[in-house]
Amino acid sequence: VGIMNLFGLEAKTCWNVTRVEPLNEVQSCEGLGDPACFYVAVIFILNGIMMGLFFLYGAYLSGTQLGGLITVLCYFFNHGEATRVMWTPPLRESFSYPFLVLQMCILTLILRTSNNNRRHFIALCFSNVAFMLPWQFAQFILFTQIASLFPMYVVGYIEPNKFQKIIYMNMVSVLLCFVLMFGNPMYLSSYYSSSLLMTLVSLIQGCAWLCGTIILKFLTSKILGVSDHIRLSDLIAARILRYTDFDTLIYTCAPEFDFMEKATPLRYTKTLLLPVVMAITYFIFKKAYRDVLLKYHFVLFLQLIFHTLQLLAFTVLAILIMRLKLFLTPHMCVMASLICSRRLFGWLFCRVRFENVIFGILTVMSIQGCANLHNQWSIIGEFNNLPQEELIQWIKYNTRPDAVFAGAMPTMASVKLSTLHPIVNHPHYEDADLRARTKIVYSTYSRKSAKEVRDKLLELHVNYYILEEAWCVVRTKPGCSMLEIWDVEDPSNTANPPLCSVLLKDGRPYFTTVFQNSMYRVLKVN
Repeated sequence: VGIMNLFGLEAKTCWNVTRVEPLNEVQSCEGLGDPACFYVAVIFILNGIMMGLFFLYGAYLSGTQLGGLITVLCYFFNHGEATRVMWTPPLRESFSYPFLVLQMCILTLILRTSNNNRRHFIALCFSNVAFMLPWQFAQFILFTQIASLFPMYVVGYIEPNKFQKIIYMNMVSVLLCFVLMFGNPMYLSSYYSSSLLMTLVSLIQGCAWLCGTIILKFLTSKILGVSDHIRLSDLIAARILRYTDFDTLIYTCAPEFDFMEKATPLRYTKTLLLPVVMAITYFIFKKAYRDVLLKYHFVLFLQLIFHTLQLLAFTVLAILIMRLKLFLTPHMCVMASLICSRRLFGWLFCRVRFENVIFGILTVMSIQGCANLHNQWSIIGEFNNLPQEELIQWIKYNTRPDAVFAGAMPTMASVKLSTLHPIVNHPHYEDADLRARTKIVYSTYSRKSAKEVRDKLLELHVNYYILEEAWCVVRTKPGCSMLEIWDVEDPSNTANPPLCSVLLKDGRPYFTTVFQNSMYRVLKVN
């Protein structure tokens, strides 16, 4: 705001909005001077720059600007499968993912060039840091990257000196994140950091690397006391091994953490993205197999093999956890640019005109792709949550500024942002202490006694509890209502009535209802 005022630019524009009774008049503002608008604008600018980066990425990988155009068009044609930034801008992935695109561009440059330019490796380090700082899942994605590079080193595709420098830069980036996050031990106890240490210490091959990484990960977790942190790897293990407990169910019951939808591959096929990428992958593996047999190692196919292995890793992650289509779909779009690679498909372009092939593919892609774009453009609306607005207003004018609130994580974020009241839990479920507090808070949806829950809330110094009636009964799929999750976690109380039903009728003497509307009920903790 100060900079804009210095140049005489208007930071924000505000106006009063008169609403139909019983709604009060409110002030609405827009412009970079408004914190919410500034926040969203920065995210959209960052993701807009990312699209330019995708063009450069595809053009560099394929060796032609037409490849960059195909990458961008494939991204837009499959936009609904590639990102959630248009619906939920404040997600941590919205800040983080553009820097992964930058990091992979730099890594591609390092793998392609024969000289080891120091600036490239420094840029790799800082892009790693920018990717990891906003998002706790970033470390696992970088672990899959190391897992893709390691077998290439084993078969001799990457020279030892270059591979060691890549590992060094990754280790430096982990240490920088550890320092910048005020000594957060999660950075030192992940599969990512363990794989780096195992690679550096031994540069051993095959199963020994994987086994050593897993063992070292658990040892560092025990030593640093972070064995109870939720990680992406824990959720994947829960998927594969069918292991369930309260913490994993809170995640995996959310639709975005479910298995990939069966319709997703069909949607990829309609835009021709899946067939094109499968054809490209087949020819890359065919060429790589021949090179390994003849002991030829071309720099061009070094980067292509890396991108293919990374594609396989992203495919597995996206199948297990739908949300991770965020990584798969854009990477498929980058791989699609290789349809323009004369070095990969030179044998085809010698027989037919290059321009005709590409134009034909783009034409077929655009039939469904344009329909997808029109469907997204047709979604126009505005957010409106009158019950929550009533709740916020009641809290502002009827409670002391130091009154402590507890409730569902999304609601607590709104309470903190809009009222500045202290809260005991919020949507950062990866932190062990916060997760323990949230588990106590969510016990109101269990079958425990009202007295037991009241006593636990008092230990957290909670003054008011926000009960949401929908949470008592709603479930996204079988086994995923809050009551069913608690029955898995607390089988000793399965014969008791749901506490939520008790509190909705009358929570006295332990709780007193002081506010309620169609969605929320505020209980004073006595």
